Formats: sequence, C-alpha cells, structure tokens
Amino acid sequence: MPADAAAPIRIARPSRDLEAAERFWVAGLGLDVQYRHAADGTPGRHSLLMVGWRGAGWHLELVHDPAAPTEPRPTAEDLLVVYLGEEVPEALVRRLEEHGGKRVPAHNPYWDTWGVTLRDPDGYLLVLSTRDWSSA
Repeated sequence: MPADAAAPIRIARPSRDLEAAERFWVAGLGLDVQYRHAADGTPGRHSLLMVGWRGAGWHLELVHDPAAPTEPRPTAEDLLVVYLGEEVPEALVRRLEEHGGKRVPAHNPYWDTWGVTLRDPDGYLLVLSTRDWSSA
C-alpha cells in the first residue's frame, strides 16, 4: 500500500505509568483500548497500551519498558490535536482533569484562541480544538 491518505498511522510515545495514561486517554477522553500487552520480564519486552477510536485511521501507542524505562521528553510543540468542530465541552475538560490531566496555557496562543490545551500524565499536550479539520 502506498503512503497516502488511507495509510493507518501509529503515534508511539514512552509512558512512565500506563495505568495513569489509560485513565486519561480512555476514561478521560473516551478512546478505546485497542491492544494491551504486559512485559513478561524478557529483556527487551515492553508493556504496551494502544488506544484510539474504533474505525479511526490512527491510534496512540504508549510504551513502557520496566527494565529500562524511557523518560518522556515532550516539548511545547509536541501536540496531539483533536478537531471537535464545536465548542469544547467543559464537562469533557473536567473529566480529563479528574483523570490526571491538567489544563495549561498553550505555548502558541493560536491554540488558546481555538481550543483548550491539557497536559497528560506523561507531560504531552492534548489540544481540543473548536475548529474543524477543513478550517484548520
């Protein structure tokens, strides 16, 4: 399959704590657990948590190697943006905060104008945008 608009995408990131990450992404945002694998002590085997919406062409893979953890090192520009195409529901923001997220000001003021930015338990940024993809 050529790389085109139909190609599936996996975004992989290290995680300090997969349980905390699952609370944020699944219980908070509402993604589905698509796959889970616990490390079995075999060198080089990682624990994985893959989350996303069923039917979407992408998913987020969160990785933890208990024998040699990789510390997440997100920057102010490492954003995962979800285009809602409507106002961001305060109930959703509260739920994300109740499940380990922290609302933060965006590094780029564009995102404060067009959405809400939250830091996940690993320090990565989620932007819930009021815009829709066609106007982004």
